[in-house]
Amino acid sequence: MATILVVDDTLSAVEIISKTLQKAGFQTMTATSSEEARTKIIQSRPDAIVLDIVLPGESGFELCRELKGNPLTASIPIILCSTKSGEMDRFWGMKQGASSYITKPIIAEDLIRTMQTLVA
Repeated sequence: MATILVVDDTLSAVEIISKTLQKAGFQTMTATSSEEARTKIIQSRPDAIVLDIVLPGESGFELCRELKGNPLTASIPIILCSTKSGEMDRFWGMKQGASSYITKPIIAEDLIRTMQTLVA
């Protein structure tokens, strides 16, 4: 069973995303900041990450770029998940190394399908 790290500073979003993934058979861990996420990634090496863009301190874009630039974490798929739905936001997210970009509010089927594709 794949373990997914859900990173979002909004507790309701963490809960919705985590429960959606759990119902699909994934295990989840959560973090509410880039700093907390970084610690959990190093300790637990998740199979994939769902990462919000707007976080306190360092943005999801910055964390994504850092993880993709590190040989120890570069292979972990990252789904950026944000209310930012503009074409430039998607472009910039993919440019940072994200495997996929989905918008909030999430559509459960899209999140599950994307995750199954990335961790298959």
